[in-house]
Amino acid sequence: MQNTVCRLAPTCPAASHGPSSRAARTRAETGSRQSALGSRRPLVKAASRKQPRTRRGSGRPLQAGPGKKTGPGRPGPTVPPGLLRAARKSGLLNLSGRDLSEVPQHVWRINLDTPEEAHQNLSFTAADRWWEQTDLTKLILASNKLQCLSEDVRLLPALTVLDIHDNQLTALPSAIGILENLQKLDVSHNKLKNIPEELTQLRHLKSLLVQHNELSHLPDGFGQLASLEELNLSNNQLATIPTSFASLTNLIRLSVAQNQLRSLPAEISSMKSLKQLDCTKNFLETIPPELASMASLEQLYLRKNKLHFLPEFPSCRLLKELHVGENQIEVLNTEHLKHLNSLCVLELRDNKLKSLPDEISLLQKLERLDLANNDISRLPYALGNLPHLKFLALEGNPLRAIRRDILQIYYKHDLPTPSEESPVTAMTLPSESRINMHAITALKLLEYSEKQAILIPDEVFNAVGSNPVTTVNFSKNQLSEIPARIVELKESVCDVSLGFNKLSSISLELCLLHRLMHVDVRNNFLTSLPEEMEALTKLQIINLAFNRFKIFPTVLYRIPTLETILLSNNQVGSIDPVQLKKMDKLGTLDLQNNDLLQVPPELGNCETLRTLLLEGNPFRTPRAAILAKGTAAVLEYLRSRIPT
Repeated sequence: MQNTVCRLAPTCPAASHGPSSRAARTRAETGSRQSALGSRRPLVKAASRKQPRTRRGSGRPLQAGPGKKTGPGRPGPTVPPGLLRAARKSGLLNLSGRDLSEVPQHVWRINLDTPEEAHQNLSFTAADRWWEQTDLTKLILASNKLQCLSEDVRLLPALTVLDIHDNQLTALPSAIGILENLQKLDVSHNKLKNIPEELTQLRHLKSLLVQHNELSHLPDGFGQLASLEELNLSNNQLATIPTSFASLTNLIRLSVAQNQLRSLPAEISSMKSLKQLDCTKNFLETIPPELASMASLEQLYLRKNKLHFLPEFPSCRLLKELHVGENQIEVLNTEHLKHLNSLCVLELRDNKLKSLPDEISLLQKLERLDLANNDISRLPYALGNLPHLKFLALEGNPLRAIRRDILQIYYKHDLPTPSEESPVTAMTLPSESRINMHAITALKLLEYSEKQAILIPDEVFNAVGSNPVTTVNFSKNQLSEIPARIVELKESVCDVSLGFNKLSSISLELCLLHRLMHVDVRNNFLTSLPEEMEALTKLQIINLAFNRFKIFPTVLYRIPTLETILLSNNQVGSIDPVQLKKMDKLGTLDLQNNDLLQVPPELGNCETLRTLLLEGNPFRTPRAAILAKGTAAVLEYLRSRIPT
């Protein structure tokens, strides 16, 4: 039978049952299918082979372990034999982080060639029957130094997962289109300039990750990937999206963030299964009205674009998160809100809003509202009618009568219960109430502020019980240290307020609150932050104003999720613009009233900054007239002074 790859066991008792088994027949059939992909040299019985196997067309032996060479004096990439043996049994081969500049040939031929150990071992246990091996289904080559991928990838037609992320690939082989069983392909963090048209033949592909490459266009046949459920194209150089995307009707998650898109095709509305759409950091000025018909959409990210108007969403009744911060939106009205019955998160920071409509009360499920850095001068009392609101960001607005508004929002239900010892009267102030159980159970808020307390009583933490508290407010007390029991809330708390106390240090317990997104420790006696705060990998906002910092806390440079740093009214003397530039999510930096003697020109390269506040420092340039023109003018001025 020509062109059939045969795996014959060595002569031994254990081999007598192998060829007649169902597994062996399957192997032979698989070999037959594989041979159709290209010419194969037949394998002979392992026991009869005396000479080292060689690559076709060369006299060099195939490498199967340490010590082999690819040329005179030059060691080639090797794979430990133990890994290969395990891969033949499990179908998984993980070669990540091995400093490979090329994939050894015997990796591609793992299911075709007789393993090296068969030459020395002629007595096999049931576990060593290599001729009954499993086809390789998962190959992980991540975090190596691969500059190209061989066309021999075709020799692994059973692959369902191929992970090549974090290499130096500039192209993909056309043979990748032959991997008809492939379900997940991760080629992110490479240097790809295009995607081969053959990739669109992968009809069973469900997950395609191509973020952080150099793509400027996509194949027109992209819509043929009909099974695709996850597609990440972020951090590329795409200027357009093919209209064939309309055929991706099974797509659930799509990210085109950080590209060069100026518009979205109306056909995108045909993605009836899409739940998450991320268009962050592009050049979008408008959104196609067809987007409003995407009934399955749950999360929409439009941050850092050039939108002047918020789209209306009459059909997006399942939308839970809407992120439109860092745009140029001036108006929010009833039409924008009245259909968003499921909205939990509304992020509008860094826009040009002057007011908030009373119809905000229509968002009855709203939990987080971010209005930081707008032009809002007052808040509607209707905001107090949002029963689930747990987080409200208002920094950077010219608010008046804020105390009355805040009391209306946060203390609407904060009344002492009849069981408490203090008499209940209509004039009872929030600060006089004890433990607010309604706030704990309904608002997920642990409130013990304005008590002038030296310690937080144990009964406050005991009252939490099994309730998942997300917000802690211990502000305006006399605390000299953070309560150790705060660590008990680490699985749920995301917002901690400890402002207006007497803290001189941040305890390690706070660094264990791994879900923290917002920390407010203003008006304390802090001079430094612990390095352990680097573990707060979800932290977005930190307020350190009115403390005693003389040095910019270096640990903040290592928290890439930070979006807002408020460090005004300290004694900071310098900043590192190189480290700040690496913080690609940082949009607000408040350094007012510090001791900056100079502003480094390189700070102008921090183009993600939307709000940079430097007033009240002793530097001579930029002058007050430049500062008065706003952040964009300051950054442009600083860039102009960078030495060339």
